[in-house]
Amino acid sequence: MIKLRSKVHQPPRHRSGMKEDYMLKILLLLLLQHCSSYTVANFTPVSKLDSSFVPLLDFASALSNATNLLHTQLPLTCSALLSVHNVDDYLFGAPSPALQECAIDLFAELSPSINAYTQQIAKRFSFCIVNPIVDRNAAFDFSQNLTFLEACLLETKGDFLGRLCGAGEISAYLQSLFELANGHRSTILVTTINCNDSRWSTGCEDGWSGSLSSNQVTSSAILYRDSSFVPERISDPRPCCGGFFCPRGLTCMIPCPLGAFCTRATLQESTGVCEPYGYQVSPGRNLTCGGANAWADVGTTSGIFCPAGFYCPATTMHLSCSKGHFCREGSTSQSKCFRLNACDPNSMTQNIKAYGIVLIVMLAMLLLLIYNCSDQMMYIRESHKAKVREAAVRHVREHFNAVERWKMAVEAAKHFSRSFSLCSTDLEEMQVLAAPSLMRSSEMGSTEISVEHRVATMREGNPDWGSTEGAPSMTEMTVDPLSMDELLEEDLYTPIEVPPVADKGDKKQVTVNKQSVPHTRSQIFEYAYSEIEKEKAIQNNCMTWMQILAQVGRQGNRERYKLEIAFKDLSLMLKGSGRKILCHVTGSLSPGRITAVMGPSGAGKTTFLNAVAGKVYNSLTTGLVLINGKMESIQSYKTIIGFVPQDDIVHGNLTVEENLWFSAHYRLPANMIKAEKVLIVERIIDGLGLQNIRSYSVGTVEKRGISGGQRKRVNVGLEMVMEPSLLMLDEPTSGLDSTSSQLVLKALRREALVGVNVGVVLHQPSYGLFKMFDDVMLLAKGGWTVYMGPVAEVEGYFSSMGIVVPERINPPDHYMDVLEGVAGPEGTSDFDSKRLPIAWMQNKGYEVPEELQNTVVQIDAPTDKQKIKKLVYHASSSLIGKSFANGICQEYINSLELCWDNLKSPFGKVEDLSRRNTPGFFIQFKIIFERVAKQRFRESRVQSQDYLILLLAGACLGFLSDTNDSNLGSGRYPFTIIALSLLCMISGLRTFSIDKLQYWRESSSGINRVAYFLAKDTVDHFNTIVKPMVYLSMFYFFNTPRSTFVENYIVTIALVYCVVGISYIFAITLENGPAQLWSVLLPVVSTLLATRGSPTGIVKLLSYSTYARWAQEAYVIANAKRYSGVWLITRCAVLEEGHYRLDHWILCLLIIATYGVVARIVAVLCLIFCNKTRQR
Repeated sequence: MIKLRSKVHQPPRHRSGMKEDYMLKILLLLLLQHCSSYTVANFTPVSKLDSSFVPLLDFASALSNATNLLHTQLPLTCSALLSVHNVDDYLFGAPSPALQECAIDLFAELSPSINAYTQQIAKRFSFCIVNPIVDRNAAFDFSQNLTFLEACLLETKGDFLGRLCGAGEISAYLQSLFELANGHRSTILVTTINCNDSRWSTGCEDGWSGSLSSNQVTSSAILYRDSSFVPERISDPRPCCGGFFCPRGLTCMIPCPLGAFCTRATLQESTGVCEPYGYQVSPGRNLTCGGANAWADVGTTSGIFCPAGFYCPATTMHLSCSKGHFCREGSTSQSKCFRLNACDPNSMTQNIKAYGIVLIVMLAMLLLLIYNCSDQMMYIRESHKAKVREAAVRHVREHFNAVERWKMAVEAAKHFSRSFSLCSTDLEEMQVLAAPSLMRSSEMGSTEISVEHRVATMREGNPDWGSTEGAPSMTEMTVDPLSMDELLEEDLYTPIEVPPVADKGDKKQVTVNKQSVPHTRSQIFEYAYSEIEKEKAIQNNCMTWMQILAQVGRQGNRERYKLEIAFKDLSLMLKGSGRKILCHVTGSLSPGRITAVMGPSGAGKTTFLNAVAGKVYNSLTTGLVLINGKMESIQSYKTIIGFVPQDDIVHGNLTVEENLWFSAHYRLPANMIKAEKVLIVERIIDGLGLQNIRSYSVGTVEKRGISGGQRKRVNVGLEMVMEPSLLMLDEPTSGLDSTSSQLVLKALRREALVGVNVGVVLHQPSYGLFKMFDDVMLLAKGGWTVYMGPVAEVEGYFSSMGIVVPERINPPDHYMDVLEGVAGPEGTSDFDSKRLPIAWMQNKGYEVPEELQNTVVQIDAPTDKQKIKKLVYHASSSLIGKSFANGICQEYINSLELCWDNLKSPFGKVEDLSRRNTPGFFIQFKIIFERVAKQRFRESRVQSQDYLILLLAGACLGFLSDTNDSNLGSGRYPFTIIALSLLCMISGLRTFSIDKLQYWRESSSGINRVAYFLAKDTVDHFNTIVKPMVYLSMFYFFNTPRSTFVENYIVTIALVYCVVGISYIFAITLENGPAQLWSVLLPVVSTLLATRGSPTGIVKLLSYSTYARWAQEAYVIANAKRYSGVWLITRCAVLEEGHYRLDHWILCLLIIATYGVVARIVAVLCLIFCNKTRQR
């Protein structure tokens, strides 16, 4: 064998040129059979033979254009060998080294000719042959074993060349294959001058060949260049040589490719069939079975393929697979099984299901480790944060308690000094006794700081607060009650220095002393809780509101940007129906005041709030809305406007504190230091009474969380935490008890103290709650104003109309009864509540609208109990008949107007006048990414269910899918595409459909929509990577395709990335039900179109436009690359039938990925444009 290999790689020898001519003839036959028979696809009817196949019939002539005339004589050396050898000596005796050397030298001449012809092959058959040299070697590189050639040389006894097929015969054989593929024939039958109805020699039978007639004198140029010329071969019929096949109707031989097993057939006496090729011997000719009779696809000529469980190193031998190896059908060598997988002898494939189980176990352990570690890290972090916070709270409270005790002692000393005249000695003794008490109070706790030290620390580095230099120490101070009281007051109400927040556009840099700014977590919490305790102390001193406001200013709290909202003749009418919700509402909402909006159901309270906040849609608004006396868009102040909806829209899988912090992170100024943000969040948590539930999950419909009242307070806190200038609340106390309602109102009162304009919609509050408001606005049914003014004057106004609140009746309840018409002035039976809006207009001197002027009649005989003119309201209405067609037309026009509003609103740029610089794109992306990642970790149960379903789908489809090699395993992938698409699209809907309401609320408050989308999509990339591995861990190892796991994994990742992007569009634009239906329908329809055979017209266009078509092609190409040698015709046939190209694998991946990118771009546009009115 060493000598054999060295001979193969020697350069070609130039002896007489006869060996070159001889081997070129063999090459011609090999290449023709190799490359020209590619269209045989299972030999079932496919598309009609088109013009692209016509040049194949003349391909034999094209191959020999570059050669000289070929001779039909054997080389002299080989002829000399034939004179002393015979077949029996070769088969049963020791082969002659001279004969082997002759065969090696002949085959060595083949390489230069093959290299010249492969360029033509690559041009004509590039769709199924990517690397011609590799495919040529895989099919026709016989250099490792030339026994079949040696045997045939001896068996034909010098007549070898006379039995090889020429160009005309090859063309006839190809034509027969084409006719079989197009359904014109049921078997392979070639018709030539040697074999036809009138002439049928023995060499025409299956597996038999003949030789050139003795009177046939034909030059090689004609024989191998003229595809229409068929020589006469009727002499000396013999069975086809081993390693060759002889089709029925041809009297010549064609070499078999590698991976084939072409030996003499065996006659089955019972059936008369020549096995393994399946043809029958013609009766009456007294013939035996010949050799192989055809090479086509595996479905038609399966007998020529090397059987599974065996491997064929040469086309005339097959060997059993040894233990530890497996051999697929058509193998030329045995493949070693993986470790830990004991393959029995003659194994057709290896059982690698255990590897799939091991892979999924490792993946599950990895995911569990990631989840547990991340969850544990979050738990440790939150626990540490809670401990630091509790320590800071304990320290601050201990300090404030010590201060309060000292103040009480000072007050007692003052009282004692006034009652008794103390001598200086007694005073000194009291100072000596009081000083240790002060020192003990300053030594409480390991982390507590003395009063003197805290004051010095607060003032250090701040020249505005004065210098502590030269101040006496605590031990040296003379304890004067008055001076000590001033010191304690200053310590109590002097805040820790925090640099001011620069407004947007203020380019002046603020110089900050690093030592004066709290930066550690403990310092930040200590600062925050000390400020909160100071605020509580101020409120507990029974001061007036003006005093409290002065103290708030003394603390250095930033005043909010003032927003005064004035409205005149504000009316709102629904488009389409024309029904008015608000009618000529006039008034104002002032900063620093809390206005209650009250009225019966249907009075337009929420509509009024939405109209003022700029959140109305599908309606027509008239009148004036002025902001600080100017005609400006309310959207220009979106970043400083807080709107609390009636529904509690919060993230259920986040804790109370996480919800508040998320709102604070993206809505507070970007340049605000962390200490200030902590103070704001902790103040809201403390003010709304959420301390005990701060670490509790809010909860969802499926998972129980905090109570409804607590959820309502969290809903309010989301808007308060962003420090708004205008705060609108829609029924914030609904569902709350009296205590919780007072907590909310006290928190709103504190907001009003710093200049916030607060508007609240209420339903019949208690009298104590009602008195906490500054102003009240009463609306009657139909949206008419009944009263708007201070709360203190509302009783007097109604009393002037004779409407007096009875004893033990809550005034707000009584006023609601009056607006409903249930109650009225005492002793009056004809009172009509519809008079109240006109009375208010007349009282304020407003012009009465036209729709009320014709229906008002003044009553001249008022009773004694009436204090104003009695009015009678005569309302008459008539329905205007509208035809059905007009109604439909009007609805269509309204829909178009609404769509136009949605389209033009994103392009209408509104100038930002709020002077607040909120975080930019990258910071918001980081904030949203962290939030979504945390939510995904807490949805681990849902994620595990998705993985389990994918495992079951992979196992079932891997076990049940078609693994037939006749279609290169392409039948296994359509169900994979459907299953992966359906499961991944259904789970992908949850990304945007679950928290759609939360997104609308956050979008209306100014969140960056692109950052929101990209953050969610980035988190979902984790599933894009993991889900293909989960599915293939079962499918691949149960189905065992020839393509590698990595190739399948890459295609599956691209497929999942694509379908998830499409699911985003459904989730954003559709409701949950229709989105799920589309997620089921689209994969099925796309896959059916992609696998439809030979589509034409619009069906073909639709097929090429679906992602499933490219995914199927990528899977098939990855598998087809592993089929070579004897599988070449099958590979080309399958690819041609599906209109695939072997070199399009990367292109398919790019197209699938492009579908995913385009789908995400469309999803982002839908996120911006769809439901735009709800994002105001």
